[in-house]
Amino acid sequence: MASKQEVKQYLAYWFQLGKGVVSSKGGVTLRPQEVIKSDRYSDEFEEIWQKITSPQAGDCYLEGTTETVLELMTPVWEMNACARCSLPVPVRNVGMPPELCPCSDLSNWPNTELPPPRLPVNTKEKLTAICNRLSGKEVEKT
Repeated sequence: MASKQEVKQYLAYWFQLGKGVVSSKGGVTLRPQEVIKSDRYSDEFEEIWQKITSPQAGDCYLEGTTETVLELMTPVWEMNACARCSLPVPVRNVGMPPELCPCSDLSNWPNTELPPPRLPVNTKEKLTAICNRLSGKEVEKT
């Protein structure tokens, strides 16, 4: 089952490549200008997330797909890496797979000359881990 966090991450990646979420109520396409702000998601992204996961939103789906955002959070779906571009793509764990990856209509993707979309990174945690590793304080994993 794709967790709420996995679906949120899935949308964050695709928003960074210019995809939007289409709402069946009013046919509005929601597309944040900024997805990541430092070590967290942007306020604009969080607002869109709240809108599309609310019961009043109706059916909302990522452009180029047919599965709704709320559908993806049911036990029928899980997130795997696309064989073409390695970004997350929903895959049915029961029945037929989705027809296409959202990357199928992006003529400029995958592009190894550009940085790939990413998730928020807590810089302080990462730097602390590097410092600990360099000073030998890292706890060995068994």
